[in-house]
Amino acid sequence: MRILICEDSVLLREGIVRLLADSEHEVVAALPDASRLDAEVAATQPDLAILDVRLPPTFTDEGIRAALRLRAAHPDLAVLVLSQYVEERYATELIAANTGGLGYLLKDRVADVEEFLASVATVGAGGTALDPEVVAQLLTRRHRDTKLSRLTDRESQVLGLMAEGRSNQAIAASLFISEGSVEKHISSLFTKLDLEPGTSGNRRVLAVLAHLDSHPGTEPR
Repeated sequence: MRILICEDSVLLREGIVRLLADSEHEVVAALPDASRLDAEVAATQPDLAILDVRLPPTFTDEGIRAALRLRAAHPDLAVLVLSQYVEERYATELIAANTGGLGYLLKDRVADVEEFLASVATVGAGGTALDPEVVAQLLTRRHRDTKLSRLTDRESQVLGLMAEGRSNQAIAASLFISEGSVEKHISSLFTKLDLEPGTSGNRRVLAVLAHLDSHPGTEPR
């Protein structure tokens, strides 16, 4: 199999290259970041790309966004994400958009070389290889998103303003409603998010955290 690797850790990258070469795979490129990834895929036409999630320069989500981009441009390219992290938002998109030739393994949970090589072979052959912990985290995210979908449009507006750090009075002024109405909306959204009075922690904070988790680009004020 022709394989491209994109991994910033030089020791891990070279280790994977050696493992794959010893298993008679051809490593067509081994990149430290995603800056030349698209060009290398186009030039070398690999069967499988092995990518880390967090790559230079920001070490946030360059790798998994690149995986989405590559699968869109090269539908037949198998992709194996190998990372320490579950990037929930893009991982959900990646898994939902494709039915085969896809893997997501957590580095710390890869304890056996033969098992890793078997996953590489499975993904390269069009199958899937998902770490159970990845699946568990994505299901947890889906459950959170389902709860947020219970909110009415007005309750969602109130929660969004809460996430901006606004007081009930400020929320009322912004939405042209009474403070009493704001309090009723907040009480209702607490119930729909299963944040009952006995919930550990500040319910307002927990509600805002749920909102921010579902809207990664939103920053509290």
